[in-house]
Amino acid sequence: MAKTEVRSTDNPKLLKKKMADGRQSLYLEYYFGYSKVFDEVKDRELIKKDRKREYLGLYLLNDPRTPIERQANKQTLELASEIRAEKEQELKKDKTGKRLFKAKGVNFLDYFQNYIDNYTKKDIRMLNGALQRFKDFLKAEYPIYQNSINPVQLSKDMITDFVAYLESKSKGEGARGYYQRFKKVIKFAIEHDVMIKNPCTGIMCKVDDQALRKDILSAEEMERLIATKYTGQNPEVRRAFAFCLYTGIRFCDVKGLKYSNVDFSNKRLKFEQVKTKGHSANSEVIIDLNEGHFTLIGEKPEKDDFIFNLPSHTMCLKALRHWTARAGIDKHITWHCARHTFAVSLLSSKNDIKTVASLLGHSGLRHTEKYTRAVDSLKKAAINSLPVLKF
Repeated sequence: MAKTEVRSTDNPKLLKKKMADGRQSLYLEYYFGYSKVFDEVKDRELIKKDRKREYLGLYLLNDPRTPIERQANKQTLELASEIRAEKEQELKKDKTGKRLFKAKGVNFLDYFQNYIDNYTKKDIRMLNGALQRFKDFLKAEYPIYQNSINPVQLSKDMITDFVAYLESKSKGEGARGYYQRFKKVIKFAIEHDVMIKNPCTGIMCKVDDQALRKDILSAEEMERLIATKYTGQNPEVRRAFAFCLYTGIRFCDVKGLKYSNVDFSNKRLKFEQVKTKGHSANSEVIIDLNEGHFTLIGEKPEKDDFIFNLPSHTMCLKALRHWTARAGIDKHITWHCARHTFAVSLLSSKNDIKTVASLLGHSGLRHTEKYTRAVDSLKKAAINSLPVLKF
């Protein structure tokens, strides 16, 4: 890690303060000479150094382990050193110590990576994806910047091109999700004086929220999938996915279901959705269960336990893809496709959209309406599949 060189003549001095999270916060310490202060306890006048601290909002990793982390530390320190030097020049002019912005030497790609390395929220996978998409975009459209790009070089034209690139490479919510995370990093950079202007202002990623882009299983494909058994198949994955097909619940919810969520006497399943827990008044979902559901759930054990003992999401997805391939289903089926299949199946059977929305745990009808469009599309496809009438 690069070291800060502090000289006795520096004013302000660039210093570091260790934080509780293991990082080091960089700050400037100004010296304005001496001032006289009367100490009432000692009943005499004291000479006190007049100092001021200014935190820069720049941080160093305390123990960088990778080349990227070490490079990020080096560039952050270089930026802080440049700010210090400019502050010193301005201090000599008017003694105000006003902050000047400079982003010399900062590689936005490393800054983005450093942001990810210190990120702790659940959407970190999308952040990684956003950075990778931006790197791929630069390599394809702006190769001169594929290894290093200064924040000031992020222009509106470039961001417009990047959004178009996202829309061409990612389906539906994926493009907008990546762009939202990208903008989060831009906002952070502006708040910490690494950038002055936001190049994303006024540029939107347009997505049709009402379009259902994921594949769904037909009734015949569902039957074929359930009938497909083979040696080495994970029975827990088999039971859980079938349960999702007939309840519409998400993978994150089925993985956490316990027998205590089941009211065996009233034949009901009650749980809080992981996705909306703590964010929506409609996070609780109640689903009536039939005998088919209880065939998958099994009998209530003496001690509460998980209904389905599932491996990681990655392993479950691999098992599902192997299963669909064995069943001869040539579609990109994921666990979330079970939820879509459930909704479309209910609406195809002329069930009320409000009922379907309630079963899916939707707070309104906006998200459920995309399934009605999918049903209309299936109806149209069914008509078009008829042989041409030669009359």
